[in-house]
Amino acid sequence: MDIKLSQCFIAVDDHDKAIAFYRDVLGLEVRNDVGFEGMRWVTVGSPSQPDVDIVLEPPLADPNASPADRQAMAELLAKGLLRAVIFRTDDCDATFERVRAAGAEVLQEPVDQPYGVRDCAFRDPSGNMLRFNQPRKQ
Repeated sequence: MDIKLSQCFIAVDDHDKAIAFYRDVLGLEVRNDVGFEGMRWVTVGSPSQPDVDIVLEPPLADPNASPADRQAMAELLAKGLLRAVIFRTDDCDATFERVRAAGAEVLQEPVDQPYGVRDCAFRDPSGNMLRFNQPRKQ
């Protein structure tokens, strides 16, 4: 049996800002943009991983959610307490400089970690933590 990752989800509060960041700053391609019942889902992904999608979804993608639940999720997103994604890069320092130059909030400058990667971290426009790691050469 072969199991592979197909999709992961990141909550965003403004899809247009998210598209600008994930497409224009990170270089991901927009693969789909769907609206349903007043909500929107935008699928992005790396051209080098055509079978893995990142779905940018509303903070609470449930049309039957209560206003109180929607508010609670929006508050968690604003605090940066929802999703986190780790991207692999072949040059952590260059990735850091490109994302920082685009104005993203820096959480951690590039550093060699004891668990075998060099990584850095940012917040996306919605407050989600994104890490970029590069395996260290042996």
